[in-house]
Amino acid sequence: MGELKMAKKAAEKSAKELSEMLLNPRKNGFFKVTDEKIEKADKFCEGYKAFLNSAKTERESVEYAVAAAEKHGFVPFDPKHKYAAGDKVYYNNRGKAICLAIMGKEGCKNGVRIAAAHIDNPRLDLKPIPLYESSEMAYLKTHYYGGIKKYQWTAIPLAMHGVVVKSDGTVIKVCIGEEAGDPQFTITDILPHLGQDQATKPLGTAFTGEDLNILIGSRPVRDEEAKDAYKLNIMRLLNEKYGIIEADLISAEIEFVPAFKAVDIGFDRSLVGAYGHDDRVCAYPALEAILNCKNPVQTVVTVLTDKEETGNTGLNSEYMRYFIADLAQAEGEEPRHVLSKSTCISADVTAAYDPHYASVYEAQNSTYINGGLGIAKYTGAHGKGGTSDANAEFVAKIRRTFDDAGVLWQIGELGKVDQGGGGTVACCLPATSFYLGAAYAPDIGVPVLSMHAPFEVVSKLDVYMAYKGFKAFFDEK
Repeated sequence: MGELKMAKKAAEKSAKELSEMLLNPRKNGFFKVTDEKIEKADKFCEGYKAFLNSAKTERESVEYAVAAAEKHGFVPFDPKHKYAAGDKVYYNNRGKAICLAIMGKEGCKNGVRIAAAHIDNPRLDLKPIPLYESSEMAYLKTHYYGGIKKYQWTAIPLAMHGVVVKSDGTVIKVCIGEEAGDPQFTITDILPHLGQDQATKPLGTAFTGEDLNILIGSRPVRDEEAKDAYKLNIMRLLNEKYGIIEADLISAEIEFVPAFKAVDIGFDRSLVGAYGHDDRVCAYPALEAILNCKNPVQTVVTVLTDKEETGNTGLNSEYMRYFIADLAQAEGEEPRHVLSKSTCISADVTAAYDPHYASVYEAQNSTYINGGLGIAKYTGAHGKGGTSDANAEFVAKIRRTFDDAGVLWQIGELGKVDQGGGGTVACCLPATSFYLGAAYAPDIGVPVLSMHAPFEVVSKLDVYMAYKGFKAFFDEK
């Protein structure tokens, strides 16, 4: 009877009314929100920009998260301790990944709610034996990390971040190139006057990984008889400042990243340009969502993971499942039962539609700048290879949650079929938590322009909606 009544009402409406009732037209989010929300988005992104400037590596992101968590009353997790509703804990996994949790009124018995984001970025890592000299200049050899276009990393200012661990275990933090007055570094490129041969090569082969060598100096030690005088001078300076020798670079994790600061983009300041939006643009809102979560019904968890796929700090390892298992056992619950009732969103970015490269997008199924939080039911390419694929019931629940909380959202895919696709945190969740009820989680995150470039662009409104969306997921009754 209800369906007949609905059909009768539909028949009595005009085409315009029918369109509003039945169709799902895309509409720029600016026309859906008030000036007050725009102001809140702008203010939220001031904090986000500060985070981007202070946390350009996974280690720095975890340091930031720990400091922010402790400021909000979180304490290190003790699996032997009995926690009560409202208690806040965090687990720091080797300084490169972190789990934060707030105990719910119901605890873990009906599952936990998880938002997982990754905090690694494309960058240039040092090779184990990186230092050399050539033609009276000193250089560092690198091995690039992540999917990059190599040519984008030449002729830009670079900063040096990371740690050097000496053979006695002493850890030395390094950050050069971010403060005013610091030296910076670069990878040189050939001038156009001499670049005819380079210009004839395909874009993907014009630069090789072995070409990405960083210029770090040009002055020798003051001894004309000295061997490796330019390389030696660099080690002299590093030894004076940090007390290290060349062999210590073998056990170092040094990342060279763009020295750019996060800035507003556009006359209207509606966008943020920065290095490292993917995936810190989801990590920061997920962190803020749990820091500002009050009295959740179910226990809520934010996971900021290092690499998605590899290592004991990556989401393909078991640390997240072990953490949730400890939460469950502390309440006398069976971990696999808790996991099977849990829900999870993969807080990961998607590609924003770019009209300059429209041929690789399918416009109807793309996400757009200022369209709100982007949802991808599945990722992957070529028949959904290497993908996650969230079930319809969970997607419907997410729709309802976001709509009830006034969250702007949109849904799309990462490019055309057989053209786009890519791996995300969601692909790793089944492996790390194979009992998880929503293991095949949807990617829910911010659309990004120039993804994986040294300088990416996002919408302030979309970043704010990511925060509202993750918080709504945690707050749902």
